[in-house]
Amino acid sequence: MNAISELLKNYEIPPVAKVRQTFNNDELDNVEERLLAGLEEKCAPIKPGDRIAITCGSRGIDKYALIIKTVADFVKSKGGQPILIPAMGSHGGATAEGQREVLRRYGISEETIGAPVLATMEVNQIGTTPRGLPVYIDRNACECDGIILVNRVKLHTSFRGKYESGLLKMMAIGLAKQKGAEMTHFLRFENMASNIEMVGTVGLENLNILCGVSTIENGYNHLAELHVSRKDEIKDTEPGYLIASRERMPRIALDEIDVLIVNEIGKEISGTGMDTNIIGRYHTNAASGGPNTIKLGVLNLTEKSEGNGNGMGLADFMPQHMFDQVDLQVSYMNTITSTEPNSTRIPMILANDKEVFQAGVKLCGQIKNEDIRLVIIRSTKYLDEVYMSEAAVKAAVKPVEVIGPYEPVPFDENGNLVLFEAH
Repeated sequence: MNAISELLKNYEIPPVAKVRQTFNNDELDNVEERLLAGLEEKCAPIKPGDRIAITCGSRGIDKYALIIKTVADFVKSKGGQPILIPAMGSHGGATAEGQREVLRRYGISEETIGAPVLATMEVNQIGTTPRGLPVYIDRNACECDGIILVNRVKLHTSFRGKYESGLLKMMAIGLAKQKGAEMTHFLRFENMASNIEMVGTVGLENLNILCGVSTIENGYNHLAELHVSRKDEIKDTEPGYLIASRERMPRIALDEIDVLIVNEIGKEISGTGMDTNIIGRYHTNAASGGPNTIKLGVLNLTEKSEGNGNGMGLADFMPQHMFDQVDLQVSYMNTITSTEPNSTRIPMILANDKEVFQAGVKLCGQIKNEDIRLVIIRSTKYLDEVYMSEAAVKAAVKPVEVIGPYEPVPFDENGNLVLFEAH
């Protein structure tokens, strides 16, 4: 046992109970039928033989493969040739093959969708913003006869503005690849909201955007709304979709959390590995909100992140086995492109998950163990069932349902958490 382990070993972790939280659960039915109807009404004409680019991002969107396949089938029904374009900035290690692999993990490939995936990091400059920043767009998309934008609309983790994550961001960052994403981020997150609007406007003015498909998810990450917008409607409609998304967002039902443990972070969960709006920690000064989290520990990196540890820098502690999962080159490529290295700083590395808990308990500032508001979540994407100490349940600012007994936090023989093994 090393000196750190010896220092932490006597700090008791409060017992926790499984707790159910409830959120907006509106869910859209007949998705394929509704999407096809929207495309018939809103999509600009497609001529036989037209090559139509369909944007595919790096987030785990609900019913993603179904949505992309429905759009591709619609293009085929008009005599066009659908082309799937990875539109994810620098994700996938900023390589064409890496971005192709990200899509494959979401079930999006030529075999599943029936359309080729054309992946490149090459871009064309299509204009310049009023601030003098060049605007770049994926070369393959530029060479197509038209583009259909597809993206989920939600609050961004790093800034606030009229347009956050949505169709304008898909053009300004996703479709811009690493080079263009770097330009959009160049003036830092304090200017991101205006930069996205400027770059997105240049895209709308200079590209043959046939329509945009926007999705909104409920508090359980299921599709709640789906909208198709004409090119000239995108800028007017997206701010309303952002408000609708914000109103449906889940949250942890506390304003003050002494110790928050996040079992896993990853790029398919959030751009920063975990949603900053949920944990109340930010790597920029351009966003705020959420609970006041005193001490934060993260335990695992998802397989789909492929070593991208973006978000670990928001935590205070992580176990050695998680650090071993991190590919620093992939992680740093992401944060250098986004101009904010804070999210890939290395937190304190401890021997195992149990020590992460114990460090949080020691340093959270509570004298009595029974007063510690401890919350354990699988990830910021799954908040319907979480684990809370009794003090946390008592501090809840909205009703929560305790659905299990208060029991010691379980660890295996290596000191690693086993609460979420049966996902």
